[in-house]
Amino acid sequence: MDEQVLAALARWPNVPAAYGWLSLSRRGQWLLHPHGQAWGVPDEEPGEPITNPQILAFIKRNYQSDDQGRWFFQNGPQRVYVRLDGAPWILRTSSDTSTALALLTHTDQPYGPIIRWWLDDGGHLYAQSDQGAGLITDRDLIQVIDALRTDDGQTLSAWLEDNDPPQALDAARLSIRLGDSCPAAPLGRLRAGTAASVLGFVHRPTAPSPGDA
Repeated sequence: MDEQVLAALARWPNVPAAYGWLSLSRRGQWLLHPHGQAWGVPDEEPGEPITNPQILAFIKRNYQSDDQGRWFFQNGPQRVYVRLDGAPWILRTSSDTSTALALLTHTDQPYGPIIRWWLDDGGHLYAQSDQGAGLITDRDLIQVIDALRTDDGQTLSAWLEDNDPPQALDAARLSIRLGDSCPAAPLGRLRAGTAASVLGFVHRPTAPSPGDA
């Protein structure tokens, strides 16, 4: 977290948190919701992409989570909670072709080591590390699945072709690894709508009611 943000928090420690103004798309894009309706019911705003490089860098440096699994951007003294359309971290492959395939977060930081993989009923691939839950962006999904190997050296894409997910994942007790230098981690099945509860994050943080202080 930036030093000026820490200083602002110390000076104004009781600024109310903001909800509904910021979201993170499934492709790792930050979206601003100018009417504060990021998760309004029924009038949820689609959001406007944030493109200013300085603002994006500021958000990236000051993005983290609380002990309830709610993710936020610390904007000076104010905590701005984020709607997560996919997961707290959106993962892509590194563009550095001189090294083995690696994953980067949407904040341009290395992700891992991965301790668990999950494939959901819709074909989305999630990962779990000490940094929190990540979702492989759809643009890189095929590349990652082709690079993952089972314990016997088979590609994950070949294993999926030879078996019948998701039922096969329930019984397979499969472990996979991304590159020879990465430890193997178990691959499990995620049923539809369970990613947040299983992986431990909140899709849409809500403001506490007046009696929950």
